[in-house]
Amino acid sequence: MSVPSASKRERLRALNEKFIVEDRWRTASERARLYILSAALVVVGVAGFLVILADIVQRDDVAAIDSPLNAWLMQSRTGTATAIMIGLAIGFGPVALPVLVLGTIVVWGYFAKHMWRPLLLALGTLTGLVLVQVITRLVERARPPVDLMLFGIDTTYSFPSGHVSGATNFLLLVTYLIYSRRRRHWAAVLVAGIVLVVAVGLAAISRVYLGYHWPTDALGSICLALAILGGVIALDTWRTVRVRPSGRDAA
Repeated sequence: MSVPSASKRERLRALNEKFIVEDRWRTASERARLYILSAALVVVGVAGFLVILADIVQRDDVAAIDSPLNAWLMQSRTGTATAIMIGLAIGFGPVALPVLVLGTIVVWGYFAKHMWRPLLLALGTLTGLVLVQVITRLVERARPPVDLMLFGIDTTYSFPSGHVSGATNFLLLVTYLIYSRRRRHWAAVLVAGIVLVVAVGLAAISRVYLGYHWPTDALGSICLALAILGGVIALDTWRTVRVRPSGRDAA
């Protein structure tokens, strides 16, 4: 039996290391806090989603907060705001966003030492996509009247919003997967959190402003994304976090 050459062994080792999950050393209490965080996100996300869904069903497709918020946004329309919101809709839309997500996964996977985090990003975004497609067909909620739509007519189902779900899933997962591996620079974490909230908020507002979704469509999507993030954190913690008294990764 032939022995692999040195260069071939190196290539095989490099390929193997791509799929090795890196260990993160934490104390037992730190690992427990990660599980508590993941459980809290799942509970809050699922509970919020179910409360919104129940309100939609009980009120025959229009929840209590939908009409006043929708009316306020319709009255706030201006030419400049509309142009900005259309730009956001294109950026978070079914063409640009999948390209961004797929490009991020491919590039990150190519340059990463380990494939675990790009695979988690792919798993989380795919889970969100499948859930939205299934739920919209089960709920069959009608969109707002077509005369409110500013960027073409869409007669597909409304709850939850695919745009908001995709954008929120991607932004939450990328932020977690990056900052969970960094040493705690609170200023950077704070800035990332502010940018995340603003970006998710703009994605949600744009869909309602342009007349394609009710406010509760966007809120339901955000709740769904929080639950998915909680599941990803739990899986990531189970697979990568190891316990030792010092609880710190090597520098």
